[in-house]
Amino acid sequence: MSQSFAAVDLGASSGRVVVGRFENGGLSLDVVHRFPNEPVRVGGTLHWDILSLYRGVVEGLRKAGPVRSIGIDSWAVDYGLIDASGALLGNPVHYRDARTDGVAERVKDLYQVCGLQKLPFNTVYQLIAAEPTPQYAVAERLLMIPDLLAYWLTGEIGAEYTNASTTGLLDVRTREWSWPLISELGLREKLLPPVRHPGELIGHFEGTPVVAVGSHDTASAVVAVPAEGTGFAYISCGTWSLVGLELDAPVLSEASRAANFTNEGGVDGTIRYLRNVMGLWPLQECLREWGSPDLPSLLAAAGEVPALEYVVDLDDPVFLPPGDMEARLRKAADLPSGADRPTIVRCILDSLALAQRRAVREARELADREVSVVHLVGGGALNELLCQLTADACGLPVLAGPVEATAIGNLLVQARAAGLVPPGLDAMRALVRETQHIVRYAPAGSGGAWDAAAARLGR
Repeated sequence: MSQSFAAVDLGASSGRVVVGRFENGGLSLDVVHRFPNEPVRVGGTLHWDILSLYRGVVEGLRKAGPVRSIGIDSWAVDYGLIDASGALLGNPVHYRDARTDGVAERVKDLYQVCGLQKLPFNTVYQLIAAEPTPQYAVAERLLMIPDLLAYWLTGEIGAEYTNASTTGLLDVRTREWSWPLISELGLREKLLPPVRHPGELIGHFEGTPVVAVGSHDTASAVVAVPAEGTGFAYISCGTWSLVGLELDAPVLSEASRAANFTNEGGVDGTIRYLRNVMGLWPLQECLREWGSPDLPSLLAAAGEVPALEYVVDLDDPVFLPPGDMEARLRKAADLPSGADRPTIVRCILDSLALAQRRAVREARELADREVSVVHLVGGGALNELLCQLTADACGLPVLAGPVEATAIGNLLVQARAAGLVPPGLDAMRALVRETQHIVRYAPAGSGGAWDAAAARLGR
């Protein structure tokens, strides 16, 4: 008998509702609704259009038809504030907004408590930036984006663990809010709701259960990494590339802190030990500036451009804001004025492969973990040139896919909560291997050229 579940999956540029059908040991997917996610700048501040997103979610759930349950995942760090009546106090601010500029430098190091990579948009820095505002003064609760949408669907308030672990306010060891740290920072404890974990029932939407999943999209994506054993690295590649390892315990050494690696909560108590790499964002911004030209043609032309001729440090914060991406790339790479678009695309992809190589190598060393294969999941798995360059750069085979890893991980946690999938990540990953398309890229060429390119960047 077929059992259907609905995954609400929100990305930085679009959202969708995916119905997963489990039948005869298999899993099939049907994207029943897509909708745009278009940030809005008002009064100089960049916001998410959360009401438009909620409308898209509800429309998609109605198109999904009868399902056993619903799960919601999205990006991390951003939140909405609600008042005593339960009303939202303004559209959530976008993590690429400039309001947190310089805030992290004013705050003491939090690594031994939260274990997070120091990024200017972490929730803790957003809250400190928001503290002087009237909205913060009257707020009763803070809800991360998936928790806010779940609240509107069910009326129930809570903080899902994997997303809460990205705030900089959760103790990485106890997996609960760090009340001493929150008090020391002068933040209001009552803002933070009780922590809940993947697989728990949140409430009901029009009679259908809403179940907590790995609501940080990377947490769901890592569930669907089709790995066997522990000797793997993963890259969840889309707007961002999240590059790292799955561990049983956090790595909180001084070397780990200095290398800016993060310890985020995963499903089943695992630790996602990773670094945020800029990902395909620079390419996406260039494509937007260029009027959305045909990407396959651009990638084919980029494949003919000499390798590693121009590279940049994609982790440089100069590439974080939207707008004028081509100009910033040209300046950073010292591109000649006549450099064409395929050359710019090749610069981005070579640079991304270099950044991913560095993160895989450092994660392996810092965690003392042998790595024999790299799993690349998410939208980046469709980019054949990037997958091959990543294999070449890392000197390891890259297994690309599934593309829909985030939605699949979301669905698998729901199905397990319903008793349709055996316990344990191994069982869920076995199902992914058996039902999803995976492409293998073997490393080619010498690593010397990649070593030389990294040395040019001081890496």
